[in-house]
Amino acid sequence: MRVFVTGGTGFIGGAVVRQLLEAGHEVRALVRPGADTRQLDGLSMERVEGDLGNSEHLRTGIAGCDWLFHVAALYSYWGHGWEEYYETNVEGTRRVLEVARDEGVERIVYTSSIAALGVHGDRSLATEDTPSSLEDRIGSYQRSKFLAQEIAVDYAEHGLPVVIVNPSTPVGVGDHKPTPTGQIIVDFLNGRMFGYVDTGLNIVDVEVVATGHLLAAERGRVGERYILGGENLTLKQILDVLADISGRPPVRLRIPHWVALAFAYVDAGMARLNRSRTPAATPEKVRLSRRYEWFDCGKAVRELGLPQTPARDALRKAVRWYVAHGYAAQAKRR
Repeated sequence: MRVFVTGGTGFIGGAVVRQLLEAGHEVRALVRPGADTRQLDGLSMERVEGDLGNSEHLRTGIAGCDWLFHVAALYSYWGHGWEEYYETNVEGTRRVLEVARDEGVERIVYTSSIAALGVHGDRSLATEDTPSSLEDRIGSYQRSKFLAQEIAVDYAEHGLPVVIVNPSTPVGVGDHKPTPTGQIIVDFLNGRMFGYVDTGLNIVDVEVVATGHLLAAERGRVGERYILGGENLTLKQILDVLADISGRPPVRLRIPHWVALAFAYVDAGMARLNRSRTPAATPEKVRLSRRYEWFDCGKAVRELGLPQTPARDALRKAVRWYVAHGYAAQAKRR
């Protein structure tokens, strides 16, 4: 297959590109001018320079392709206004799907997020059908991904062959930025995690997420959403696993949410005064941490054949990758 990928320079997108190439597909990727291309360096593929704001750039990339993976998104909790999130995540998705429709793409996989899904207040596992609303989303990133997913659903209902995937919290190889979750791992390895809040995450290997994208293209039902997830753990459990893997001391201090929120307001205020600094925590991230983002990915397992691997294995791969690439000092491997 000839495949076009947006977001190939990102953490998930880079993993998708690598797996597509390993599967023998011909890959073309959209690359923003000035983007960090370490995910793509050394790979035998075609690059199309452009961005989501230009339909002609998208048309150049999509023309002649059988499949499309729209992975690109503005994923950040600091330094961007609502207009940027809306233009990139919402209108960018609309443009990609419009061009794909015009070019007659046979199969489209849209990368949504668990940020667009609902969760349960009692910590029970949420599914693709758990109620969610725009009003219940926290922050600009979540709201923009919710709206973008609505656009993808609408296009599918009007005949476009779109399958939607919702990755949970990926970790592993290739997190150059790093992602917010990756930053937690890096901070722990560097001795900068002094405490934790009571929250829960669904940890999945980024390579499993990439596999889920390919399976969605091959087996997914048009218009359906599939959670690409793994193992549900509390943040304390994640930190304990990291301690065991790395040989570093465990984090024992549990921080009440109200204390974390107060610190986040102060930290964000200092970062606004010193624009070269990124806050360790933001009020938005602390409010999100009040929710246990625990999910049941059984639908993806049953319908797509999504593999399941232990979170420990994914975290071990992440630790080794961060150490090997200079993000943290050498750890004792186990």
